[in-house]
Amino acid sequence: MDAFFWWISKIVIGIVSLFFVIRGIDVLVHSYSLNNPAEFLMYFFSSSMLILVSAVGVIYSTVRIFRRIRGESS
Repeated sequence: MDAFFWWISKIVIGIVSLFFVIRGIDVLVHSYSLNNPAEFLMYFFSSSMLILVSAVGVIYSTVRIFRRIRGESS
């Protein structure tokens, strides 16, 4: 049962992180349509931070799952 929760937690972290990466890219693309430079900067940097933090979650999940499949970690 413990292994089941391990798999579920890593998959959920990966899916949620992937959702926020996609959302961050969407916000980044739409920030270029803003006319106010201050709003553009706020949206640009916040979406960049969202993408970077979420990408870490995707990388974390991917690395942990592949290491588990290869038998390198518990």
